[in-house]
Amino acid sequence: MKLEGKVLIAQGGGPTAVINQSLVGAVLEARKYPWVTKVYGAINGVSGILNENFIDLSQETEYNLEQVALTPSSALLSTRDKPDENYCREMFKIMQAHEVRYFFYIGGNDSSDTVRIVNEEANKVGYEFRAIHIPKTIDNDLMVNDHTPGYGSAARFVAQAFMGINLDNRALPGVYIGVVMGRHAGFLTAAAAMAQRYADDGPHLIYLPERVFNVDKFLSDVKAVYDKYGRCVIAVSEGIQDETGQPIMVKLSKTVEKDAHGNVQLSGTGALGDLLSDLVKEKLNIKRVRSDTFGYLQRSFMGCVSDVDQIEAREVGERAAQFALLHNVDGSVTIHRVGDYAVDYRLTDLKEIAALTKHMPDEYINKEGNHVTEAFKAYCRPLLGSNMPTASRLRAPMVEKIVNRK
Repeated sequence: MKLEGKVLIAQGGGPTAVINQSLVGAVLEARKYPWVTKVYGAINGVSGILNENFIDLSQETEYNLEQVALTPSSALLSTRDKPDENYCREMFKIMQAHEVRYFFYIGGNDSSDTVRIVNEEANKVGYEFRAIHIPKTIDNDLMVNDHTPGYGSAARFVAQAFMGINLDNRALPGVYIGVVMGRHAGFLTAAAAMAQRYADDGPHLIYLPERVFNVDKFLSDVKAVYDKYGRCVIAVSEGIQDETGQPIMVKLSKTVEKDAHGNVQLSGTGALGDLLSDLVKEKLNIKRVRSDTFGYLQRSFMGCVSDVDQIEAREVGERAAQFALLHNVDGSVTIHRVGDYAVDYRLTDLKEIAALTKHMPDEYINKEGNHVTEAFKAYCRPLLGSNMPTASRLRAPMVEKIVNRK
């Protein structure tokens, strides 16, 4: 039986460089089916649903949709609202009033949980309804998925940024600390390792939330690298924590900011980079120490997009529409790696995804807990896409000294 009615699509959480590929994939695929009466988009995610802020994507031209697909960030705008059961119940009432039979929500962990709750509300009242979660997150922390759309492009940006940082640091040596997004999972920070080509290339040290961060060991690591190379490039996840699970920024800082959900504000302030820089200056007596906090830069950077990421983001949108409209099922679209390199898209029960977090596997982190392994590099490499730039060095021989023979 084909459910006749409207399709409603929303985008939630942090934007990515390819989230609109998923949106356009779902819209164009849904418009193919005659039992779809309209395709709506909710402005500002679940907040837009609650406020009935819809646009009619049935009337959007295919050409403009394709242009939007190539544009980073959330075309439908986003929200940080984290709906509870009452919120979802009110959302469902709005969707029911508009005769929405298919709901696609593009987002991460919290978004998948929202899809689950809304679907349960429909089941309670016997309303025929199909809800699909379309994966998205630069953190790459959705369970079951090999990787998630948005990660490849953000990882490409991080890798390219550290290529440039390494070149800069090699020209004018010192200690550099780059703080990368990643509250609980270190996949994005780990991508900095893809900048390395030569044995002495940075990042020389990488610190992830999956390993306990010890300040004394950190200083010892930095000193060892600096003594060896006369410089040190470091990638640090915003969520690094001590043995008790306390974020290092909280441990070192006198004042702590919190976001709307009560979470400690980690990368948005630049404080962690400053605190670690001050430690290196004070304890190791190194004068040239600099830090940057990537913040929003890595999410929607124009012109630094993985073509593999684009393709997969588009296909998860298309597959979501097919699962709901052709196969009449609910769930979360998940990406599975097959061969070297290809992917398969499957539908997974929302309970296996919702509100859960995937962490970096042990085999991707070195024994010392301050870098990644070759296994991670092999995992990450195809996700960055084709035509990744590489940094080259001059190879001409040195000229023999005539005047200054020391």
